[in-house]
Amino acid sequence: MTATGHAILGTIIAAKVGNPALAIPIALASHVAADLFPHWDVGTNASKKKIKNLWICASIDVLLGFLISFSILFFLFPQTDLFYAFLIIIVSQSFDWITAPYYFLKLNIPPFSWMYKLQKTFDNPLDKPWGIINQAGILFLITALAKIF
Repeated sequence: MTATGHAILGTIIAAKVGNPALAIPIALASHVAADLFPHWDVGTNASKKKIKNLWICASIDVLLGFLISFSILFFLFPQTDLFYAFLIIIVSQSFDWITAPYYFLKLNIPPFSWMYKLQKTFDNPLDKPWGIINQAGILFLITALAKIF
């Protein structure tokens, strides 16, 4: 899933689960669950892309994730503490943050290489357009359900 997708899930978790002792493990589990779902992300077909382009696209993805997440908080869940939401967003993206040095800087050392290998066991990429459509649909549904309930 994109960093934006993980950020949105982290936002919903922060808005609905006020106890960090519960929210942090839920955010970690959400990363695995989200990546099991067929999805597109910046790394899909990475072997066909230049590393500079991947770096730029990944940076835009992260920034867009925070912009959308804080917009969701502002409009749908204004009672949520922003620092708490930021923390849970980072936790929900943490598998990818730990993998980034391996992926972008080619640091083939633990814990970066371990996390990369672990993530490959549950990553389920799906190319465009369906990988984006699936992801957008499930994120919209989860956000709507979180607002309703």
